[in-house]
Amino acid sequence: MKVYALIGASGTGKSHKAMLVASEKGIDTIIDDGLLIKDGKKLAGFSAKREMTSIQAVKRAIFMDYEHARAVREEIKKINPDKILILGTSLKMVEKITRALEIPNPDNLIYIEDISSELDIRKARRMRTEFGKHVIPLPTIEVKKDFPNYLIDPLQFFFKKKDAKKIGEKSIIRPRFNMLGKLLISENVIEQLTKAAASDISEIKQVLKVSVVMNEEGVKIGTEIKALYGANLKKIAKNFQEATIQLIEKLTGLNVLSVEVKVRSLHVD
Repeated sequence: MKVYALIGASGTGKSHKAMLVASEKGIDTIIDDGLLIKDGKKLAGFSAKREMTSIQAVKRAIFMDYEHARAVREEIKKINPDKILILGTSLKMVEKITRALEIPNPDNLIYIEDISSELDIRKARRMRTEFGKHVIPLPTIEVKKDFPNYLIDPLQFFFKKKDAKKIGEKSIIRPRFNMLGKLLISENVIEQLTKAAASDISEIKQVLKVSVVMNEEGVKIGTEIKALYGANLKKIAKNFQEATIQLIEKLTGLNVLSVEVKVRSLHVD
């Protein structure tokens, strides 16, 4: 296994450049902030950006938690990558990660100053210090599993691979330990969006009740509706579920865990 390290101070744009470096070096496996990522998918780990304090985030990033490290170690052994890219603020940090995960120390060091201009680094620092924005080298659909109640911005980019342009996706978030970016969405907003989703389904004559349960994993929605007599009730319920999930996830970034639909009464024209 060849181990590469991308090294740079916090907020200098390492995660932003990670996929570009991986593409150029033919690397499909990345370790960044506690996550094991392969081909744009999270395989194991917990994001350090979910922690409540920056100290806890650092501990998570260097795999100080035994069970966290064990799960990632086992997945690495399972996929057995030829190359792996580790992101860290220093060589010392990267070596702590390699020890925790029982993989070789890096023999290929890449410093952020060698691949990013001074202007790019200044822009990255500004995004971090002024806006509290962090990049995760994963598509939004993957990141939402770990950040269900946070607003996540997708960031698409192009890179060349084997003489062909490919599109990749990264995600911008504001982590828990940065209070600037915590997104709070009231249950009333979810209720109104649920009713809005029903308004486009002609067979639903009225939404009688909406109940919302929100937790760290996402949101569960319960509904009671009045439906048109003679219509296919199963089809109505399925269409309502799909419309509700699509609208809420698109507008809020929340992870909708379930939408329960009960037909409480029927409407006769």
